Amino acid sequence: MLNALPSRRAGIVAAAACLVAFAALSFTAPAEAQWRWRDASGRVTASDRPPPKEIPEKDILSRPATAAQRRPVATAEPASAAASGAAAATSAPAASAPGGLQAEVEARRKRTEQEQATRAKAEEERLAAQRGENCRRARSHVAALESGQRMARTNERGEREVLDDRGRAEEMRSARAVITSDCR
Repeated sequence: MLNALPSRRAGIVAAAACLVAFAALSFTAPAEAQWRWRDASGRVTASDRPPPKEIPEKDILSRPATAAQRRPVATAEPASAAASGAAAATSAPAASAPGGLQAEVEARRKRTEQEQATRAKAEEERLAAQRGENCRRARSHVAALESGQRMARTNERGEREVLDDRGRAEEMRSARAVITSDCR
């Protein structure tokens, strides 16, 4: 028994060391270059920051996956050309965006719309099931009230009171209102 304690402690220490190592590895952020571009000499550069402004748009090879922040493209156009090409300027960012980025944005938008439609459908089904249960209970309550048997309910003070004709009529009115609203 005394020999078992040191090996047991060693096992606990080893498990704790593995847990600490796993935690340390899981909290490290991957060091990935997100921007890649070709400079004036033709050399490919990778960085986590956008390329300098003098790098033309055609030489940017890749952007970060979440590149919603586009680098503004500065062009020297005459004022008349800018006025006549206003419609073309609005579609230019979409056309100059890499196909993968635009496809990813479109896929995300479709996925979000699909998830919202699924959630709305599930909520509608839940509400329909709840209305169906309310309808079933209200019809059962009306049938019990119409049977003429003696019924009682508990009032706000917690006292039991037997329904008279007036109370029975109120209960009937309330149950029929539920039937008209929930039984479709």
